[in-house]
Amino acid sequence: MLPLARPHALAGIALVIAASACFSVLDTTTKYVSAGVPILMALWFRYFFQAVATTAVVLPLRGMQVWRTRRLGWQLVRGVLLLASSVLSFTSLRYLPVGEFTAMVMITPLVITLLAARLLHERVSPLRWALVVGGFTGTLIIIRPGGGTFGWASLLPLALVASNAAFQVLTSKLARTEDPVTMHLYTGWTGTAAAFLMLPFVWTAVPDPWLWACMCLMGLMGTVGHFLLILAYYRAPAAVLTPYLYTQIGFAMIGGVLVFGHVPDHLSLLGIGMIAFCGAAGAWLTVRERRAAAS
Repeated sequence: MLPLARPHALAGIALVIAASACFSVLDTTTKYVSAGVPILMALWFRYFFQAVATTAVVLPLRGMQVWRTRRLGWQLVRGVLLLASSVLSFTSLRYLPVGEFTAMVMITPLVITLLAARLLHERVSPLRWALVVGGFTGTLIIIRPGGGTFGWASLLPLALVASNAAFQVLTSKLARTEDPVTMHLYTGWTGTAAAFLMLPFVWTAVPDPWLWACMCLMGLMGTVGHFLLILAYYRAPAAVLTPYLYTQIGFAMIGGVLVFGHVPDHLSLLGIGMIAFCGAAGAWLTVRERRAAAS
């Protein structure tokens, strides 16, 4: 069991697990919707739902002061990063199984370790390097370059990992000084405005009411999930919360089985297990190292 760094860390862990469940529902629904709706159109609707729902709830309670921020530029950058991640995510899910896609995205914390070593010149222990190698090996097992399952779509989650890593680092940084509700508002409206510029080129009629209901569910799960994630980072440090993000892999596999009847093969399960183990162990190692440094 991981040691808790703050009195409210347990609440933060519960919020992260709940957010992971929301993101899994979002991804599973996205894969279903992308078969009948243009990706950019579904993406705009997801952001528009989040922006309108959040504003309708928050504005009467907080007034216009909720828009005040000392980091406007970074708020907009965060929204653009999430939009880029969403485009890559929606496109990936159109071609890849939900469980395998989710596991590949979960190498993000390991990529952050790699970036810290190369760009920030931080010292990385041999054990941590071994975990990074193990996580990337798990990813290669899932992708299987040179095999029959490999295709260009298999590379999309790797681009998503890069944008997602930057988004998570910036979220953790802003959560120290910024109002979580303000962050949520700017994220929703930045994504809505950017996606709106592309909307005239992809708009098409959607006669099926079920698809509209599914897009509403996407918006709801994205709204709730990201708000829960911001609240989690507000209550506990990222190093404590990161291992519990890997519960999303389990939720995603359940969604893939229930909705699409997809069961990962033995090699994919091995790769998924390696990524989950190495990522969670890396987060646990971070907690241990910080506690040792503090004492």
